[in-house]
Amino acid sequence: MKQIKVILNFQFSLLILLAFSSCKKGKSEEQNKQIEQQYFTFQIGEAKIKAELAILPEERQKGLMYRKKMEPGTGMLFVFEYGTPQKFWMKNTRIPLDIAYFSPKGKLMEIHAAKPFDLNGVPSHSKNIQFVLELNLHDFRNQKIKIGDRLDLSEIRNAIKLRGLNPKNYQLHP
Repeated sequence: MKQIKVILNFQFSLLILLAFSSCKKGKSEEQNKQIEQQYFTFQIGEAKIKAELAILPEERQKGLMYRKKMEPGTGMLFVFEYGTPQKFWMKNTRIPLDIAYFSPKGKLMEIHAAKPFDLNGVPSHSKNIQFVLELNLHDFRNQKIKIGDRLDLSEIRNAIKLRGLNPKNYQLHP
């Protein structure tokens, strides 16, 4: 009889533990959905675009994978801690994209077309890239955004703060 009580107590404890762990997972998934759906408006030269921020490593890794479409003038801005050479690929990305590489000062250095599902990657020619913006193919041209235009870094700094992160970790000082 004593063994049955021990087994039942163990099973009950295990059941409660599983219930709480699944609740926590659900909340985390909901938070991820909110982050993914949060758009910020950024000025580049004379144009305004709306973009999600990909700041955390898991966000940067996922990027725009599995999306079926994006509205014109909408994209994803990848923010890195400091400037380095970058290379982006199109694994599981169905949308043809323009990939733009920006310096740590927010200057647009280069724009490359990227084909869906291309695993070869699109390397930056510049060695000092801190921000990467992905838009629909030809959106830079359609928005009249050109090489030399600048991202408004104060808007990026504010968006990072709204995400609950410290802009100084990304070399974005007031």
